[in-house]
Amino acid sequence: MDEQQTELAASYDRVARQYAAEYCDELGRKPFDRALLDEFAADVRGRGLVCELGCGPGQVARYLRDRGVEMCGIDLSPEMVNHARRLNPDITFTQGDMLALDAADAAFAGLVSFYAVIHLRREEVVRALKEMWRVLRPDAPVLLSFHGGAGELRRAEWYGEPVSVFVTLFSGEEMSGYLTAASFGVEQVSTREPYPFEYPTPRLYARARKAATT
Repeated sequence: MDEQQTELAASYDRVARQYAAEYCDELGRKPFDRALLDEFAADVRGRGLVCELGCGPGQVARYLRDRGVEMCGIDLSPEMVNHARRLNPDITFTQGDMLALDAADAAFAGLVSFYAVIHLRREEVVRALKEMWRVLRPDAPVLLSFHGGAGELRRAEWYGEPVSVFVTLFSGEEMSGYLTAASFGVEQVSTREPYPFEYPTPRLYARARKAATT
């Protein structure tokens, strides 16, 4: 990991307990997200192991597992992994970096990653997406969510703790271009306005697929 990723992992380690308490049940208040995840679950159910990248406390992996999807999770923060394991003892979670995944080629039947690519620099996004493409089986989908906008945000304090969190904002067109550059076929980009309890940025969701034959 480079210095930015190391600082990011350390920052999430410091706030992991508070973050897990706030976000472990967040999908109960997000009907739009649940609908997209239900569609994703129907696509991948019964096809093999699916991975959540940037899993945090594992709330998305939990939601999909409860809908019959075989799940695992990966997060940059060891403390987030510990909380995910505690909250979801029936799902395997490991520490890892989406820029260099410790997984074999074609290991997964699908990938889901909510608000993790936002912590990449723009010049790193295609590299991360190419890693996702590598570990996906042919005809496997990926579902990404990210904050909409232009530029970057930085956070130096969170839950009363000092942090160094860098957030990149993307447009749907920009992310579609990155996915295409990584050899994915883009199927849909959806947008919703933030819920009242969320940070006030548009929320975007990109669904793409690795070609059936590669």
